[in-house]
Amino acid sequence: MFKEAVILAGGFGTRLSHVVSDVPKPMAPVYGRPFLCYLLDRLADAGIQRVVLATGYMHEVIETYFGTGYQGLEIIYSNEDQPLFTGGAIRQAAEKIQSEDFVVLNGDTLFDIDFQQLYDFHTSHDAHLSIALRRVEDTGRYGAVTCENDRIVAFHEKTESQGAGDINGGIYAINRAWLLNQDLPTKFSFEKELMQPLAGDPHFYGLSFNNYFIDIGVPDDYFRAQQEFKTLFPQDEFLFLDRDGILNKHLLGDYVRNWSMWEWLPGILEAMPVLAKRFKRIFIVTNQQGVGKGLMTEEDLEDVHRHMLADIEAAGGRIDRVYVCTALESEKSPNRKPEIGMALQAQHDFPEVDFHRSVMVGDSKSDELFAQRSRMRFLESIPALSL
Repeated sequence: MFKEAVILAGGFGTRLSHVVSDVPKPMAPVYGRPFLCYLLDRLADAGIQRVVLATGYMHEVIETYFGTGYQGLEIIYSNEDQPLFTGGAIRQAAEKIQSEDFVVLNGDTLFDIDFQQLYDFHTSHDAHLSIALRRVEDTGRYGAVTCENDRIVAFHEKTESQGAGDINGGIYAINRAWLLNQDLPTKFSFEKELMQPLAGDPHFYGLSFNNYFIDIGVPDDYFRAQQEFKTLFPQDEFLFLDRDGILNKHLLGDYVRNWSMWEWLPGILEAMPVLAKRFKRIFIVTNQQGVGKGLMTEEDLEDVHRHMLADIEAAGGRIDRVYVCTALESEKSPNRKPEIGMALQAQHDFPEVDFHRSVMVGDSKSDELFAQRSRMRFLESIPALSL
């Protein structure tokens, strides 16, 4: 099986810029998570151990979000100081690859293939380069690829209509030594300047898949992904809620030290019975270092939560458990968000909890990281659940 992968995550996303302008295209939010998370999840599930993210435009956004690891994957970066195009980006990233063969993905495309099948195909044919092809009803939008006895023999340009056939699915299995030994410029198109002239080479192969395929590079398909991911990925069954700023008004520079300081946010109590019907379990996970600072006691905090739960129950809602971390930030408690100790406590108390089927609602970076590290979906408000 492939041990390493490269994801091309350096594109400008020009066609998507008027829809998503504040993050690079692979970080565009889809169904509550950056698109890149779905690709990394697929690689982690497939047994990949190390991923090189080939970054460029707004690379710091990606580096800040993922750091050096994600869900057991080691993450390293190959950053372009200037645009290298797809070929230059892959070749530069390949310098950081340690395996004999590796797999490359486009950062704006989800092609849900069987990576083990591609690996077995690639290695059994002693291939230098293998493409995961996608069977479509009309190749006109993409351009077609022709194979004979699994070998790629021709590429055909886009036309108005070409009928059914195989297209380039944007996933490549590559022999590292072969690629690095090619006499190639620093900047080049992998598709036009390497693959197309290679057609007919005895070590160039294609394997066709019918699996789910979507490219979010154009607005129509980006919006389509928002809807299709709701059914493609597991439905949310478990809800984790931050407290301050989500249920009640966040007091900047202060803490809710007693019930008289609590102020429900508009519409929250009305939403609670809807949430109770929708989710199997609902938890509150909240950092409350005001206790650690001595500004209130644990008894004060418990009294606030008794009143809070009473209001929720009176409105027809429910909270299955409230989890609190009162430790100071300097104590580095494993229970303090963004660490996932409170999530693990909930899973221990309620073994049916599945983080893949969970959503975290919060208003801070620590809440977002808590969701990321737990592999939960993340949203910034209860109304964003589309009640």
